[in-house]
Formats: sequence, structure tokens, C-alpha cells
Amino acid sequence: MTTPDEPIVVGIDGSEDAVHAANWAVGEANHRGAALLLVIVNDDPARASHAESAVHKAAAKCRAMAPHLAVDVEIAKGRPVEELLRHSRKAQLMVLGGRGHGGFADALLGGVSSAVATHSSCPVVVVRRGVPTTVGPVAVGVDGSESSSAALRFAFEEAQRAGAELLVMEVWHEGDLLAGPLPPDERDRVQQDVEQSLAEQVSALHEQFPDVRTRQLAQRGHPVAALTDAGRDAQLLVVGHRGRGGFDGVFLGSVAAGVLHHAPCPVAVVRSSDDTAT
Repeated sequence: MTTPDEPIVVGIDGSEDAVHAANWAVGEANHRGAALLLVIVNDDPARASHAESAVHKAAAKCRAMAPHLAVDVEIAKGRPVEELLRHSRKAQLMVLGGRGHGGFADALLGGVSSAVATHSSCPVVVVRRGVPTTVGPVAVGVDGSESSSAALRFAFEEAQRAGAELLVMEVWHEGDLLAGPLPPDERDRVQQDVEQSLAEQVSALHEQFPDVRTRQLAQRGHPVAALTDAGRDAQLLVVGHRGRGGFDGVFLGSVAAGVLHHAPCPVAVVRSSDDTAT
């Protein structure tokens, strides 16, 4: 379990994506009252000066955005995924760029971001390059699994910190339930079941976050497409690491991976305590 005094860790690799992610992390650190730790991983002595320059340049931009914010830097040696995962054990949040293509293009590629998001001990936010919106709702996909329950709690916390509306979505796909299309009456029944499941999941947390305005959306469709579409108007899209609930296959890791690759807004991937223990 993370604590308030643990930092937000940002992976830096010299790319514009990583700098953009660090800028996003400044706003998150302000909301959380947390310190920032910018980490660059370098295993080539010949690039040591470039690594130091890249991480300090990113830190200077963060300090310029928020002079009161505590910003530290670290140059780590080793493999990027291993080092970032090691730092995730002592972080309350990790923030990464969508892909790296700067001076250290091999250090923080999209594949590394995905690997860290899959195995991190803390929630991971992947920020794609472009200007992420700071308005609009926090959106979260749920399916009743332990992983999505952790994602839902994280989304409530984020919405409360940002003073934003929370859009809670449960997307079902009939191909995941039966071999063939459902007849209309069965489709209506499944829709009602999903709506009830969604209401129960939201109700379980709403009393703890009474000030968060929520909107619920249960719909038939493909989870990646539906969540990506919701991300067009969202300031943050939250997904669980994998699904193990009543609708197996609706929210598997492949869906989280698809959202990471296609969502136009920052994406948070949250693992349950059971996942992080494995």
C-alpha cells in the first residue's frame, strides 16, 4: 500500500514524450501534495553526460511550472523495465511517456511502458504526446473483477482530487458470452444485468466519496473501442490490469493494452492487491 510521503516517479529518456509525461505529473503532484522523482536509466558510460543533461533539463521544466514542488532526479544503471519496476515499489504513482524517440530512444519505448504498466507495484499513468485535456470527466472501465474494483477506487480518488465528474462504464460484448449473436430478448436481459452490476459497483464506493458526481454507462460493444471513444472527452481514462469477474474476457489484459495504444488521453493502469502480490 502506498503512503502520501511516497513520490510520484517519472521515467525520463530524453524524448519529448517523456518530458510531456513529466509536465503532466507536475499537475498530479500538486493535486496529491507529493514530491516528484525523475528517473533516467542508462547502462552506457558513453552516454552518461547526455543522461544527466536530459534528466536535469526535464527537472528544470518541472520546477519552472511549480517552484514550490519538490523535484529530485536519479540516474540509474541497469535495464529500464527492471529499474522502473524497482522504483514502483516505493512510489505512489509512476508516470511514463507513450513512447521514446529521443537521445535514449531504446530506454522508454512503448513496449517498456506497457511492460511496466503490466507489472508495476503501483498504478501507472501513460501519457501520450499532445496536449492532454485538464477538463472533462475521469472515465473508468469496470467489469466486477478485483482488478476493476481497484481501478474504480483509484478513479474515484482521482475525480475527487480534480473536482471532476466520474464516468463509470461497463461494456459487454455478446461474443464473449455466447458463440453466436444473442436474440433481442436475451440481449435486453444481459443489458439489464450489466446495468445492475454497474450500479452495485458504484454504490459500494459512492458513500466514501459523496462529493464525486458520477455518471454510469452500460453498453454493448467492444471494450477497447468504447473506452477509447470515452477517452476523447476525458482528462484521464482508468483501466484495470486484467479482468476476472463474471464476464470473463470482457476486461482482460489485452483490453488494457489496447486502450494504452489507442486512447487519446492519459491512461492509468491499476492492479489489484492480489495482482501485485503475484
